[in-house]
Amino acid sequence: MTIVIEQPQLGDDVVEKKIHNESNDLALDEGFVVQEKNSFGHTFRDYDAESERKNSVEEFYRTNHIHQSVEFVKKMREEYGKLNRVEMSIWECCELLNEFVDESDPDLDEPQIEHLLQTAEAIRKDYPDEDWLHLTGLIHDLGKVLLHQKFGALPQWAVVGDTFPVGCAFDESNVHHKYFKENPDYHNPAYNGKLGIYSEGCGLNNVMMSWGHDDYMYLVAKENKTTLPSAALFIIRYHSFYPLHRSGAYTFLMNEEDAENLKWLHIFNKYDLYSKSKVRVDVEKVKPYYLSLIEKYFPSKLRW
Repeated sequence: MTIVIEQPQLGDDVVEKKIHNESNDLALDEGFVVQEKNSFGHTFRDYDAESERKNSVEEFYRTNHIHQSVEFVKKMREEYGKLNRVEMSIWECCELLNEFVDESDPDLDEPQIEHLLQTAEAIRKDYPDEDWLHLTGLIHDLGKVLLHQKFGALPQWAVVGDTFPVGCAFDESNVHHKYFKENPDYHNPAYNGKLGIYSEGCGLNNVMMSWGHDDYMYLVAKENKTTLPSAALFIIRYHSFYPLHRSGAYTFLMNEEDAENLKWLHIFNKYDLYSKSKVRVDVEKVKPYYLSLIEKYFPSKLRW
């Protein structure tokens, strides 16, 4: 099956905003302003730019690429798929993230709750009627609580960073691809072919992704019976899958439903990536709105 990836074709009430040049920023019409520079003055996702975080980010990906194997992913999904560690609300989980900074991110060194609210509020401004997308912006990174002691205090390489399929060849579009050569799957003939253990068009739902906060939050949302639409779950599970939605790699694994959901992920990604800044959000001011969305789409307490 050949999947053709198209840009979103949305109705009049949900029209993707056009991007145009304006000074040093990119503006989405009169809505969200896309910053050309990150918090360190460099272009976004520039892993070669000289910055105070360059070496630590590269070391992060070296460790990540060595250890994210089929065996490791199976072990993590089995262990954390039980959802037997704690019961808490979505907002309580947001507050836990105040303690952490993502070591894989070359663009921001702020606590995670700042990024969640920046993303959600930017989406809310441009898509006021898509409340499910606002909430998705708020919760998309909540799986990073895996860094917390209550969740086993996993190392950052097992929680954050770009994700990729395991069980098939590592595409060269992956950041710092050279370090995959030390991954045990790299030399395993069962896993190092283009398709590996998969079949063309099998659907991403049947593909094992490297373990981290994306897959964990997807499991939490799904198993706790969220009523968010499938596009929201797709965004949560694959928003760090940059080789796919930025480079167009691995499309041979997608089915038609994936192609439809990818349209929403392309929209979401602009807000996830380019909303990162030092501008603070008034948490107490926006909290009541997001609590109402949480109540609409989730139970009061979730199993994690």
